[in-house]
Amino acid sequence: MHIRVPAIIIATRAHGETAAIGRFLTEDFGVVAAYVAGARGRNLRPVMIPGNSVDLQLSAKSASQLPFGKPELTESRGPWLVEPLPAAAIGWICALSATALPERQPYPPLYSALDGLLSAICHAPSARGWAGALVGYESLVLRELGYGEAYRPQSEEMPEILSAMDRLGPVLEHYLLADRHGDVMAARTRLRERLERMV
Repeated sequence: MHIRVPAIIIATRAHGETAAIGRFLTEDFGVVAAYVAGARGRNLRPVMIPGNSVDLQLSAKSASQLPFGKPELTESRGPWLVEPLPAAAIGWICALSATALPERQPYPPLYSALDGLLSAICHAPSARGWAGALVGYESLVLRELGYGEAYRPQSEEMPEILSAMDRLGPVLEHYLLADRHGDVMAARTRLRERLERMV
């Protein structure tokens, strides 16, 4: 296997002294895990941040082997990780994607939606510009995985968005994050609390 695709980093886990196992969301191949040599070194550490967009080269001798990955940064979300609200939002949606989505199953609408949502989080003047889209992304994940209808806020007003988040939370926890929801749902709770301070 030798492929080169645009990808979004959704999770990283340290492996050995300087390497990491990265999980990447791609449009054509879904979630792909790859061994990235030097991922925690000086050159790749700023690249291997969940939320970043990369040009990813994958190579493996067989389909069953964990591929080697070489990511090249195409868009960094790092500058926004120093802001509490964008950092909480990026952390939550990447954690949800990494936890809920099965590997090697493409979901092109989710790739496009995540890319658009990350751009909105980083470039909208305030959370009012992306909070509704975040709830829409959560709902789209549920729908794409076969768990039913959309839970869209009825307006772009923050109280209505928070109400939609509250309705959606138990559904996400029950269907997508059962038995593995601890830290993932904690990330959502932090985001919910920070959004509520805006009201």
